[in-house]
Order: sequence, then C-alpha cells, then structure tokens
Amino acid sequence: MTILDIQEHIEENYTSLSDEFKRLFHGRGGLYEGWKHLTIDSIDEILSVALYTEEEKESELLEMLKNFIASSRHKTIVLQRRYIKGSPSEVIVGELWDELFVVENGMKIKLNLLSNRNSGYFPDMKKGREFVRENSKDKSVLNLFSYTCAFSIASMMGGAYKVSNIDMSKGALSTGRTNHHLNDLDTRGVSFHPYNILKSFSRIKKKGPYDLIIIDPPTFQKGSFEATKDYRKLIMKLPQIAAQECTLLACLNSPDLDVEFITELIKELAPSFKFVKRLENVEEFASEDEDRSLKNLVFERTII
Repeated sequence: MTILDIQEHIEENYTSLSDEFKRLFHGRGGLYEGWKHLTIDSIDEILSVALYTEEEKESELLEMLKNFIASSRHKTIVLQRRYIKGSPSEVIVGELWDELFVVENGMKIKLNLLSNRNSGYFPDMKKGREFVRENSKDKSVLNLFSYTCAFSIASMMGGAYKVSNIDMSKGALSTGRTNHHLNDLDTRGVSFHPYNILKSFSRIKKKGPYDLIIIDPPTFQKGSFEATKDYRKLIMKLPQIAAQECTLLACLNSPDLDVEFITELIKELAPSFKFVKRLENVEEFASEDEDRSLKNLVFERTII
C-alpha cells in the first residue's frame, strides 16, 4: 500500500466526518500491507497520527497529511511516535488548546494528546459504552478498572442510580471526576475508589449487590493485573457481589486469548451467568483476525 492509497482511504472516510471522533486509518488491524504500525484519527479539527514503529516514509506521510488538511475541516496535526519510550508527542501543524476533549455519541471525554502513551480515551470500546448506556437505567453499576471513567459517564447518561468506579490510579480517577463534570453530570451517586481490585473485594462487596458489572482490565499491567492468571480471580468473586438479576460485560483486549478463555471461566466459576452475545466491534477497527481483536462479552444472571 502506498502513501497515495492511504490518502484515498482517508478521503473516502472524510465524507462522513463531524465533531465526533472517527478513526480514518486503522493499520493495527493488519488489513493494509506494510502499515500495521499506523493509525490516523479525526478528533473534530485535529488529525491525530500514531506510529508504533519507525517509518522511513514519515516525511512523505506527513507531507501528504499537510496537503490533505488544506482542504479538510482539520487545522492541527499531532504525531505520536509510540516506538520511542518517553518521547513527547509533536504538534506538526497548528496548535492544541488547553481544555481538549473528544466527543462520542454526545459524550465528552478529556484528552491528553501530548502523551506518548494513552490519551485518556479508548475509541475501540465505543460499542461497549453504547451497550452500557442502553442497559443501565435504574441500576447499580460496578465499573472495575475504570481508568478515566468513560463507562461511568455512559451509565449515568443511561439512567443508572449509582456507579462505583474502581481503579488503582488516583490520577485516572481524578480525570474521571473531571469527565463527569464536563458532561454536567451530578456525581452524588458516583463514587471513585483507588483500590487494588484483587485485594479489595471486601470493600467492593459492601457497596453491592450490583445490577450491572463491567470488567475492562488491561491485558498486562505489572503489579496490578495479568489476564492469564488474574481474570480467574475476578470471575470467582462475581457471585458474591452480583444481584440476583445481573448483567455482566466482560472485556478482553488480548490478541492471544480468545472468547472461550472468558466463557469457560464463567462456566466453571460463575455458572449462574449465561453467555448472551459478543458485541460487534466498531466498523473502523476491522481486523484481519477478529478472534485476536477486542472482545466485549455479555452475560446475564437470573436467579428466581
């Protein structure tokens, strides 16, 4: 695939752009030969470009994007060189304003595009947040590994009466609180707890039982969570914190673990939960191998 091919690809996607986030080029899915290390996102008037390995045609790519924004809605280009540890992102064209946020289905989430790592927003989880928003009315929600609390915002917008956000990072939870205020949400029913989830189940249980439980862990985070061994510990505790009628959204973003990894754990350790479906992934995040892509699995528990 050539630079010209990439230009044609993003021009095709450009016709449906608005102020809402949209991925214009998803090389990470492996569908575009030679460009698995490249992503390009539209964030209102910003083009956010990420390179995950060094690219010898970087200058040519950036020149194409500069020409592209001359006739597009975009005024700024930000480049992340994710392959350089600790390297700050670079504003190639234009400028970034201080209070930067992304819009998804009318929901605002604070962004840090100058970070070389996570920006505070995971766009591939859009379908998961839509599901939560549609299924949280009048429910008590537990949001495990909440990070910046996007699932909590979706829950509150969907009519949840209570949300408990659990994450080890006080900084992420602080941003999560800001995100609620950014959306003019009343946080009196929302709590933010900087717990180590695997060591704090007694405290989590006290606020239960929960009608909707979201588990969205990192695949691997040193000292915090390792999916291959720690997901089991979470599933084992579910019956103790779940309401008799409870919905579970179990998320997994490991390319090396398939759907059966979660469904078999549920069968063994929490058999009162029955598998319902796997949510479709966002169209722009298509992968050459869907078994290796994001897995959002829905389970229901009904005890009469």
